[in-house]
Order: sequence, then structure tokens, then C-alpha cells
Amino acid sequence: MSDLYKTIQSGSTGIYREKGSKFLAFASPVETEEMIGKRLDELRKQHHDARHHCYAWRLGPAMEHIRVNDDGEPPGSAGNPIFGQIQSRGLTNVLVVVVRYFGGTLLGMGGLINAYRSAASNALDRAKIVQKKVYTRLRMDFGYGQMNNVMKILKKNRLKPYDQQFDLDCSLRVNVWIREASGVAKELSLIEGCSVTEEET
Repeated sequence: MSDLYKTIQSGSTGIYREKGSKFLAFASPVETEEMIGKRLDELRKQHHDARHHCYAWRLGPAMEHIRVNDDGEPPGSAGNPIFGQIQSRGLTNVLVVVVRYFGGTLLGMGGLINAYRSAASNALDRAKIVQKKVYTRLRMDFGYGQMNNVMKILKKNRLKPYDQQFDLDCSLRVNVWIREASGVAKELSLIEGCSVTEEET
């Protein structure tokens, strides 16, 4: 898995018109399926009179979670063309919804594919694409007497601890860029009595 991924900085919109039909595209940065569901609900309410709300999304730094939806359009005519625009730009943590207002004229399979692809492309072309770091989580367990040594290393690496428990036995967690994680873990493990565990995020 790469230690960087590309996504969009903020929401953007696009539009495509064909034979009276209007295709409104909405691209949004997202991080969870809950965020996706909320954004879909918002757009369905705002455009409740539209014929179709088709979408595609991809989640995860490894780009492992994908979904496409044709929302009543012929299979493969909407969700896949939208997803193709996400894929061609190498994006993840992004949702693109295309809302169609029917203009009274059938576009045919080729026309639909082109319309959904063009609307999605238009929205993503207007978005600012940014690179983000992929983080992992390290947990440290150590004796109270090693507190200063642990904190010195965290401060040196500009890491902010959380889930801190201080007693005779102490523990805390930090989020570390995966490119730097092994170096930080090695440095901490040199402290006597300090154990470092990488946890799934």
C-alpha cells in the first residue's frame, strides 16, 4: 500500500445537457460510508423531483472499497461511467453523484454512458486534487519512570499522544505517517521496558 493517496479537497459541481435532459454532478470528499449515506440523503431531498440519482464512490487509502449504483438507469449506463472518472484520476475517499432531470427524449445506452461520464468529469475537473498521508496507529506501554524518555521522542517527531493512561504502568497512542512508523517504533523500543504495538486503524 502506498503511504500517500489522492482525493479532492472540497466539494465541486458539474453539469451536462443532452436532448433536454440535465445531468447535475456533485463530487464530495468522504471518509466513511456514514458520510456517504448522509450526502446521498441530502441530495435526494434537494433534488426530490429528479428522475435518477446515480453515483459511484471509492473509500480507503488502498482504494479497497468501491460501489456503483445506476438507480433505475439501464445496468452499466451510469454508475460505471461515473466510477471511471474517479478511477482515471487515481482518486479515493470520494463520492460522485449525478442527478438526472429527464428531458423527454431517450438517449440510448451510448448517450447515457457519455452523459454520466461527462457530468462526473466536469465536476471532478473543477475540484482541487490533493495528496494526503496514510497513517497507522502505535500503542506504547511503559513504566512511569520512562515517561520523560517517551515524551522526548514523541516531541522530537512532532507526534501528539492520545488515549493516555498514566499510573505505575502507562500507555498511550499516536498516529504516525506509515513512512515514518518503523523508525519511530524502533526508537521507542530502545527505551528499557517500553513495548510498541502497531494497531489497525
